[in-house]
Formats: sequence, C-alpha cells, structure tokens
Amino acid sequence: MPLWPVYTGTNEPHDGIAELPAPPPWRDFDGGPVLPAPDAAADTAAHSPDRTHRAETYQATEETVELVNAALYLRRPLLVTGPPGTGKSSLVYAVARELRLGPVLRWNITSRSTLHDGLYQYDPLSRLYAARQEAARPGRTGGTDDTSGAGGMGGTVDGSGIEHHLRLGPLGTALLPYDRPRALLIDEIDKSDLDLPNDLLNVLEEGQYEIPELVRASRLTPDGVAEVLADGTDERVPVVRGRVRCRAFPFVVLTSNGEREFPPAFLRRCVTLHLRQPDDRHLAEIVRAHLGEPDAYARTLIERFLSRSGAGDLATDQLLNAIYLARSAGLDAGSLDRLAEQLMPYLGQSAQSDVF
Repeated sequence: MPLWPVYTGTNEPHDGIAELPAPPPWRDFDGGPVLPAPDAAADTAAHSPDRTHRAETYQATEETVELVNAALYLRRPLLVTGPPGTGKSSLVYAVARELRLGPVLRWNITSRSTLHDGLYQYDPLSRLYAARQEAARPGRTGGTDDTSGAGGMGGTVDGSGIEHHLRLGPLGTALLPYDRPRALLIDEIDKSDLDLPNDLLNVLEEGQYEIPELVRASRLTPDGVAEVLADGTDERVPVVRGRVRCRAFPFVVLTSNGEREFPPAFLRRCVTLHLRQPDDRHLAEIVRAHLGEPDAYARTLIERFLSRSGAGDLATDQLLNAIYLARSAGLDAGSLDRLAEQLMPYLGQSAQSDVF
C-alpha cells in the first residue's frame, strides 16, 4: 500500500520516500547510470548551524504537509509564496531531513541568474591554460584533440580535458539519475530576469538537459563518458555523451516573496503553496520548538507581534530574536519593551504608525 503522507511534518527522520508510489506515466523518468544518493554529511557547507537548526525546528501546517506530499507524488516543483520570514526556504531543509534526501542543493537567484548558471559552469580559459602547459611539457608530442590527452574524456590525467574544467550547478546536479530524489532550493525566483521562469519550463518538464561542450567532445571517445564534478562535493559523477536525465525527479522548492506574477504555463507545472503569517497557536509552537516553552513575557511579545502584523510586514525571526534577548539579557521591563520595539520594525513600506 502506498504511504500517505510520505512527509509527515513531525521532524522525525525516516525512509518513507521508498514507499512513494510509481509516478504518473507522464512524469516517469528513466535516466542512468543510476547513482546512489549522497550521504547527508557529503556536503559540509549544507551543515551550517542555521540550516541544521531550521530543519530540526520547522513547524509545518496541515496545508503545508498536504501540498508537499502532492508535489512528491506528482513529481512536480513546489512553488512556495508568502511574506518574508514565514519559513519558505526552511521548508526544503525540513523535508530533506525527515525523508533523508541528503544535502540540500541551493540556487540563490539574482536579476542576473540564467538557466545556464543553474545547470553547469564551464571555464574555457582555465582549460586553454592547462592545454598550453601540457603542450609545453618535455616529451609531449600529442595535440589537444586526442582521446587520451588534453582534449579527451574518460581518463585524462593531464588536467586539460573538458571534464576537468566543468562543474554541474545545483539544478544540473539535482537532475542526475539518483536512486532517490535530491532536494533543491531555488530561492527567490521572483528576483530573476523575466525569461528565467520560462527557461526553466522545459528542463523541469523533461527532467533532462544537454551539455554541448561534452556532447561535442564525446565523439572523440569510444564510450563518451565524462567524469564531472557535482555541486556541493569534490566527487565526480559520470555523464554519458553530454546528456543528463533524472531517474527520481528531485524535490524542487521555488520560493517567492510575491514581488511579481509568473506566466500561466509556469504556474500550471507547479504545485503552489502560499504561506501566511502564523496565528497565535502556531507562533507559540514555533517559539516552543526554537526556545522552549514560552513564558509570560514571551506570550506578551507574541500578542504584540500579532496585533502589529496587520499594519505591515513582520518576520517570525524578529519575534524569536526579541524573546531570546528577553530571556538572556537580564534587563528590566521598560528596557525590554524598548529593545523589543527596536528588534521588530516593519519590513515593508505599508506600515502604519502605531504604539508598541
């Protein structure tokens, strides 16, 4: 029997992802050669105290659990929208931890980000430099296009082959043929160039992409296999004839602060989750998860936070900072009130004047 929900939101790690039913026939991918999922400790950068703490303390709502499971079952990206500080980017770390999906791959979007940045990076200048060094080596007589020297793939030892100067990006790594889904965060997609959401459509729909530099070089080798670096690790993975196709579609979370609208073609290919500001019960759960049982002053701050949130944008971490200092600083009540007001300014431009 299939398991629903696979993601439970309890923050207890388990292997329920193995119980995920077969994908819809239009989302069934068959990439290879199959790669084992990396160990959770493979990417040391993914284990910062901030990311680990967010994964362990995330408080998922019932709606969040339902839509995460919908995205997992349908093999569709999850578009998470909402105001700042509502836990959009923390969600992917919580899901990856509970379902043991390994280190989270992260792609931070700017106005200059392109699809190519997410797929792979290739440095032709460093390759040219390596090829010149190899050509100048005493006793070296081969050219740069032979299959065993500077231009070859699959076993070059001189460092001038294409594969030595190419690294997969976070999106490109997520689409490798792993035996279980990788977790990918595409953070703040609404900051991108207008074309990026449309550029993502084909890759996320097809679950595959090509690396033209490796496609051309593969014609020079019998097996066409290049060993390239994946994102977040110094280990190499095989790419056959320059083509990458996933096997288990990754768990992709795209976050947006709602600063722009997306084209209908993009939206219909995503499962959309809108996170709202938490209510008093949910805020108390969040405080409890991060800082322990809220005391009387913490509950007062929660009430003030909620009463002010309707007049402008506030983030939950502002409240957590105020409660932490209230417990740790040893200040009198008046000083605490002034400090809390300074720690919880409105983040948006719609704020109205009020009394803290």
